[in-house]
Amino acid sequence: MHRLTSVEELEKIRKITLEEKSKKSSCLTVCLGTGCQAYAGQRVYETLKKEITSHNLTAEIELKATGCRGFCEQGPILVLYPGEICYCRVQPENVPDIIKTTVIENRIIEDLLYQDPVTGQRFIKESEIPFYRNQSRIILGANRFINPQDLGDYLAQGGYRALAKTLEEMTPEQVIAEIEKANLRGRGGGGFPAGLKWETTRRAPAKKKYVIVNADEGDPGAYMDRSLLEGNPHLILEGLSIGAYAIGADEGFIYLRQEYPLPLENLSIAIKQAEEYGLLGTNILGTGFNFSVKIKRGAGAFVSGESSALMSAIEGKIGEPRPKHINTALSGINGKPSNLNNVETWANVPIIIEKGAEWYTHIGNATNKGTKIFSLVGKVNNTGLIEVPMGIPLKKIIFDLGGGIPGGKKFKAVQTGGPSGGCLPQHHLDTPVDFDHLHELGSMMGSGGMIVMDEETCMVDVAKYFMHFLKDESCGKCVSCREGTRKMYEILEAITLGQGKEEDIPLLEELAWVTSNTSLCALGRTASNPVLSTLKYFRDEYEAHIREKRCPAKVCKALIQYTIDQEKCNGCGRCRNLCPQKAIEGEKGSPLTINAQSCIRCGICREACRFEAVIVR
Repeated sequence: MHRLTSVEELEKIRKITLEEKSKKSSCLTVCLGTGCQAYAGQRVYETLKKEITSHNLTAEIELKATGCRGFCEQGPILVLYPGEICYCRVQPENVPDIIKTTVIENRIIEDLLYQDPVTGQRFIKESEIPFYRNQSRIILGANRFINPQDLGDYLAQGGYRALAKTLEEMTPEQVIAEIEKANLRGRGGGGFPAGLKWETTRRAPAKKKYVIVNADEGDPGAYMDRSLLEGNPHLILEGLSIGAYAIGADEGFIYLRQEYPLPLENLSIAIKQAEEYGLLGTNILGTGFNFSVKIKRGAGAFVSGESSALMSAIEGKIGEPRPKHINTALSGINGKPSNLNNVETWANVPIIIEKGAEWYTHIGNATNKGTKIFSLVGKVNNTGLIEVPMGIPLKKIIFDLGGGIPGGKKFKAVQTGGPSGGCLPQHHLDTPVDFDHLHELGSMMGSGGMIVMDEETCMVDVAKYFMHFLKDESCGKCVSCREGTRKMYEILEAITLGQGKEEDIPLLEELAWVTSNTSLCALGRTASNPVLSTLKYFRDEYEAHIREKRCPAKVCKALIQYTIDQEKCNGCGRCRNLCPQKAIEGEKGSPLTINAQSCIRCGICREACRFEAVIVR
């Protein structure tokens, strides 16, 4: 360990690190993000280490455990450089063959290559896979080259160069001006200009100020921030340090979601390394700038993602929002000016400072600059994390990156913006994905959740699902939010049970309006988006549930019935053997029937039938 006391020393360490890494002829990288670890990634890594040692290849091959590469459903992902040979869904038993065939004999293992689910084409290089080829990974891209627990890897990628430039060449005013010129808007969902927020906090009269990373990623299915924190934690620390210098803060907090153990581990190591090397602490790089960072754990409350609620939680109080006439940029933690941005916003900062605002503003559209990371999930062939330019059409995301809808089914809707977002139908697929266009259609960017739905999705059931989540996550401070979300959920549940009434639709619209316009924080103000957007674009489904007691998508159990086509059924008995309720009757070899009174509509019989004889009506 060597504490760096100048920018010159930082560059010397960077040069030494690059020289050491150049001595290896090859590099094997294995994704050890949370997703790949769930698929035995750690065992793949340990097996690789043993195989490399047993073949006496340690002097030639650098084995690197990296953070999330985004294509999580294909994990564990292994990439061999040079050559960028990408193997997907690697298991420990594949490792000996990889070392022998690919590393030693320089031959490709076809079965481990990614295969396009539509065309059947296999791809050797990671960058050629359509999922990656159609992205602009200016933030996530470094994850594939960095061991998040190795500061040297970050330095080799140019890490802390932007901080050095900031401290040596720029005044705080110049830093803020560059962020404003880049038109960086908050990636946490609000889209508020980061530079304006920084300027407000800087001009606040108090001497003590704070900068904060909002890492309380509570949206179901969203893991953008987690993947950045666990894959490239020094990028966030560098961005936070630059912001602290610009604002005049000497202390920062990372408010980290309680359910994120790997980001906690990698962040803790990164902070310790940065302190040891003089990149955090006192007199950073000999410039006189002092800045320290602490991690604060969240308690799992979705509402604590709201700025004032988050700051209350950092103070050790209940995480609930404060009245909006109190501006946290002027009076936040302990009544001191506090600047809060989410993980992805801070990750953009070093890139803007190093490459310049002019370079950055060439990415995106007129009012939304840079890229945005999305969690693309649901009824789409390629699921995972994607990073795309602001303003890219929804259609390109779903069909070019996502590879379209599985099983040849039709696209029905896409929900953007997490549980408080809206559901957009097919005729809006050409919509540019940015803060403004999504808001106009009744949805939102949010932190980056994107759920694709096919023709077998019931939109009333979708609205019910998200309202169930939101009613439970309401802190209860506002009556309109606490009671409004609960009542909307109860109405939606009744509709899916076949108990809906004609007056339910206008009542839902009235409750949504009141909740949106009288709630204190963003949770309550946006909670009705799932209801309003599905009513706007899929009203016919609500009417079918209420008037005809029918679920068009055949999802709501109270409104469907399972029967067996007597002509198609050959009486094999497979469905009867698997039925948990013993609801299937008849003799083997003869067409079977389903006892409607016993049937719980679980769908096991339909999945089990090889002859498509089970029908849902």
